[in-house]
Amino acid sequence: MEKLVILGAGYGGMRVMQRLLPNDLPKNVEITLIDRLPYHCLKTEYYALAAGTAADHHLRVAFPEDSRLKVTYANVDSIELEEKAVILESGESVPYDKLIVGLGCEDKYHGVPGAKEHAYSIQTMGATRKTYEALNNVRPEGIVSIVGGGLSGVELASELRESRPDLTIKLFDRGEMILSAFPRKLSTYVQGWFVDHGVDIINKSNITKVEPDAIYNHDERIEVDAVIWTAGIQPVEVVRNLDVAKDSAGRIELTPQHFLPGNEDVFVVGDCASLPHAPSAQLAEGQAEQIVQILKAQWNGEALPEQLPKIKLKGVLGSLGKKHGFGLMGERTLLGRVPRVLKSGVLWMYKYHSG
Repeated sequence: MEKLVILGAGYGGMRVMQRLLPNDLPKNVEITLIDRLPYHCLKTEYYALAAGTAADHHLRVAFPEDSRLKVTYANVDSIELEEKAVILESGESVPYDKLIVGLGCEDKYHGVPGAKEHAYSIQTMGATRKTYEALNNVRPEGIVSIVGGGLSGVELASELRESRPDLTIKLFDRGEMILSAFPRKLSTYVQGWFVDHGVDIINKSNITKVEPDAIYNHDERIEVDAVIWTAGIQPVEVVRNLDVAKDSAGRIELTPQHFLPGNEDVFVVGDCASLPHAPSAQLAEGQAEQIVQILKAQWNGEALPEQLPKIKLKGVLGSLGKKHGFGLMGERTLLGRVPRVLKSGVLWMYKYHSG
């Protein structure tokens, strides 16, 4: 049997399995999925779990069930490209014929002293559970600082405002306005929502140190009860350790067919892949669809397309608590209740079709 090994059950790895099973996987191929957890996690909703407004089990989706799918619960220690093997933390070696690397990302701390040791994270399910516990235990009328005014920081801050109205919430952002990558109209609306709901926005910030009970902005000490870090991501260490070409963000450079240059057996999907768009669940799923197309062509002995269509992204939807939100669909900016309802619908559809 030929072995297809998938590292990580994120949005990309999950979509590959959904497309191949049960009908499109050749009879001589079996899939081994390696992941730490026995279910797919809705990472885009980790902010709600951390804030205490979504239950843990609502963020889980079961893996496909098929006799040709074997699941190994483990952490990956390294990828040996020459030996065509994945080495697990236990020391076990898992051979592959085809490999899909979808191990995701981790926080990037930009060399800020104490950030890794003292700031909480929402990058993994395990880290998010710890963040939920920490936020749940913050004293009444305590102070929580969130570093990073991108999508994750904004959604976490707004959800936490509704979950813990007693808290003082400070959102630190390096730009002149939060969500600076979005149209001015959208970021102005979101910043105004925070002002109206009593969240302190600290623009043009520069976090220089984090301590157990304090954060330093431009070296000025600010007392806090908890710090959550949402100020940047990088590929996981296993990927950073690979001796392959990478872009300036440390993501792996790929051919148009999503495999390593000179190695048609190793694909990279999601946050570890160097692509024209910023990492997102949508992008990982679109890429996975094309990887499945290439795998089928390889298995059938067909010529591979020199180019693939550009991955079309439908847009971005974000929440501001349970009743308000924001979105960008092409050139159209959505504000208020409509994008929040749309986001809830998209999440329901995803869970319905994946369940």
